[in-house]
Amino acid sequence: MLKLTKKADYGLMALKFLAEHPKTAALSAKDVADAYGIPAQLLAKILQRLTKVGLLRSTAGMNGGYALARNPREISAFEVIRAIDGPLFITSCVKGTKSCELTSNCTIREPLARVNETIAGVLKSISIYDLAEREPAEAKGQEGSDLVTLTG
Repeated sequence: MLKLTKKADYGLMALKFLAEHPKTAALSAKDVADAYGIPAQLLAKILQRLTKVGLLRSTAGMNGGYALARNPREISAFEVIRAIDGPLFITSCVKGTKSCELTSNCTIREPLARVNETIAGVLKSISIYDLAEREPAEAKGQEGSDLVTLTG
């Protein structure tokens, strides 16, 4: 079964959280971890990795933390997953290794390569902005407060 690793999941969650707080200069790994109930130490390592590949920028110091390095519309889910887990392959033969003894007779290598490309294309089309909730948290509790109720 094709599924994201926990690390990739946490990375996407963290970038989503940062995108939902654009007015905050930087958020700590603990801030993000506490918001989702995930291990802070593991998240810190993931955020460092995302900083190293240029998806986040980090600021040291008392009010330091992490912020998106680019506009959330310009960061794809594919980039985040690739930065954390490496290249996306649904089967080992798709990555071009010659270790399979059935390569010369294989009838599914090309169809699986197309499936792999389609999945990558979908992930490339989903931005962090797409994942983020655009309604500020404060406004959620007041949803529908400006509706008029008619009684008869």
